[in-house]
Amino acid sequence: MQLTHLGLPVRDVQTSQLFYSAYFGFDPAGAQRYEDGTVIIRNALGFDLALHAVPSVVGPLPDFLHFGFRRSKPTEVRSLLGRLASDGVEIIEQFDEPGHVSFKCLDPDGHRVEVYWESPTSV
Repeated sequence: MQLTHLGLPVRDVQTSQLFYSAYFGFDPAGAQRYEDGTVIIRNALGFDLALHAVPSVVGPLPDFLHFGFRRSKPTEVRSLLGRLASDGVEIIEQFDEPGHVSFKCLDPDGHRVEVYWESPTSV
């Protein structure tokens, strides 16, 4: 069984759609809009983000609650971190160690998003 989508409450669907398209590879061209206001965007791997507009502030959310994107190389993590930071996206955590490179940032609604690389482990 594979996890295939995540529903997120957002204040502004368009702002969130732009954020996830610009930094995380979700395709706005194929967005599906539903009568309840939900917009679903998909990435190249077939994972769907269901962005659902809510009338008020999202949160507060527990500190541990987050979702993440695995990258195949540590340089990919560092490159995206640099882009996000230079664009003013709030970075709340980062690690750069042998075998593990990661960071967490906040999306426009304060959802914690992790990007990480871990070296393959041998069995």
